[in-house]
Amino acid sequence: MQRKLKIAMVASCPFPANHGTPGAIRELSLFLHKQGHEVHVVTYPQYEEGLTTEGLIIHRVESKRFKDDKITIGPSKSRVVYDYLLIPKLIEVIRTHDIDIIHAHNYEANIAGWVAKLFTKTPLVYNGINSMADELPTYNVLKPKWFFRAFGKLLDYIVPRMGNASMVLSDELKGYLTENMNINSDKVFVIPPGVDPSLFSHGNRQVIFDKLSLSPDTPIILYTGAIEGFQRIDLLMRAMGTVAKQMPEAKLLIAGNVKNDKAKTELLKLAEEVGAHNNVIMVENVSFPQLPDFLDAATVTVSPRTSCPGYPIKLLNYMAAGKAIVSFAGSAKALCHGYNGYVAKDEDTEDFAKGILMLLKDPQLSAVLGQRAFETIQGNFDWDAIARGTVEIYAQLVDRGQIDTARLRNVVKKSYIPEFVEVTSAGSSFLKEGVLTFPQYDQ
Repeated sequence: MQRKLKIAMVASCPFPANHGTPGAIRELSLFLHKQGHEVHVVTYPQYEEGLTTEGLIIHRVESKRFKDDKITIGPSKSRVVYDYLLIPKLIEVIRTHDIDIIHAHNYEANIAGWVAKLFTKTPLVYNGINSMADELPTYNVLKPKWFFRAFGKLLDYIVPRMGNASMVLSDELKGYLTENMNINSDKVFVIPPGVDPSLFSHGNRQVIFDKLSLSPDTPIILYTGAIEGFQRIDLLMRAMGTVAKQMPEAKLLIAGNVKNDKAKTELLKLAEEVGAHNNVIMVENVSFPQLPDFLDAATVTVSPRTSCPGYPIKLLNYMAAGKAIVSFAGSAKALCHGYNGYVAKDEDTEDFAKGILMLLKDPQLSAVLGQRAFETIQGNFDWDAIARGTVEIYAQLVDRGQIDTARLRNVVKKSYIPEFVEVTSAGSSFLKEGVLTFPQYDQ
């Protein structure tokens, strides 16, 4: 039986909020609390209403001279202030509540955690979400690009070394840190974000059809999440141009969680250029509780990002909802082409469109892929399994100061890249039959 721990979860972002990182932090924290652990979240002042944090103890930084209540994605002046203020707040929380371990999400939080570790001797786990060398150049406000790419690489070399261990969201990110940044592989473990499949079992598609005045038989291609440039919705729009020509009744429904007027304007302009302006619907400020209804209305779901060292939360949501998925290879983390999804070649918009059209025209095929995607979640990406693996790493660092990988077997996968052994094709050149497994640590 796992010991009960006091955890300081450091979130250098608004919390709770309905997008990738804060969404994953909230879900993990709730499941850790459900398993009996005491979770303290040290975070920014901003938060989104309507998202439960029941059982979590939240400590927010405060600035009397500086206030910014907007929830945004990416760098800003306010984030610099709040990141600095995380340091004294975290030290206060550790000393007041006798914290066992610090779990810091992304670089800003890890720097704050490292300072707190120096003062309190509390073990620190760095949670790697992506690489700064990839992310920083995608923000238009950061120029010149070459400088911030180099600066991001410097951060990638230094910041993960500050923790006692690193938990990263994907095998790709682990490989980057251990092979390119020369970080000790014995201290880097893949812990992907999880998902709670029960949250997507009660969607009501009619709510969306009524809201958007659509016929229930409308073919819907659904994208959920942020619309920032790194998500590559521009490629999705170009693929939609091809889809619209062959299936004019199809609609691309973009359910955005954070408002971005500039990106919206640019995407709608592109939709017009490719001849899909009548086929695109953009809905803003979609809250997490609304997602089940949107997913229930979807015929096909899409993940157009071509480079994703982390793990796309939207992909796990699609899988948990049992939906057919078309994804570019760069973000198809748990998908095997022809088994539980359609994996298009990166940046090949014609291949992406081919996948969408194939699944729209074949409901039976879509149902099979969706069911297999759902089954892939079970015991691998559900939050209960992810939380148990996370606590095993916590406990070993608290008790022993290092990780014995033999004790991780059956609770943490050695790799979250699925291994697929094909048995036979199932009556078509696309649908495959076989066995999907994930590599385990040796005993």
